[in-house]
Amino acid sequence: MKQKNVLFMTQAAMIAAIYVVLTFLANALGLASGAVQIRFSEALTILPFFTPAAIPGLFVGCLLSNTLTGCVPLDIVFGSIATLLGAIGTYHLRQYKWLAAIPPIVANTIIVPFVLKFAYGIEPLWFSFVTVFAGELISCGILGMILLFSLQKNAKKIFPN
Repeated sequence: MKQKNVLFMTQAAMIAAIYVVLTFLANALGLASGAVQIRFSEALTILPFFTPAAIPGLFVGCLLSNTLTGCVPLDIVFGSIATLLGAIGTYHLRQYKWLAAIPPIVANTIIVPFVLKFAYGIEPLWFSFVTVFAGELISCGILGMILLFSLQKNAKKIFPN
């Protein structure tokens, strides 16, 4: 029983750390700012397809990333909640591989535009819906699915039960 807890916590911590590193990489390359934001770290939101440890890992990774990159408190809280909801949704849809990226895309597309409006004053709201959706489609829908198919072959070794 203790081995399972240690494995779970280790996987969650590693996912959180990788999320932070990938967020900083996207920021350094200038991809995480502007109208359409591409966070490589958002590709990791498909990981609950493989392990439930990804749910807290993604939440903590997003919370740390948003904090360390200087986001305002509203963004730190609600951006992280969007990632958490997307991760939970992916975990619940894990029987359907092709739907794994849908929950994080939807959660972020619904929540983040309001964060952009109320935390940063970015208008118009409809434009934020379009640009957030585009960024999430690239990050989760394309990069995330590439990651899913790349990991699937060795999933039992990478994410043992």
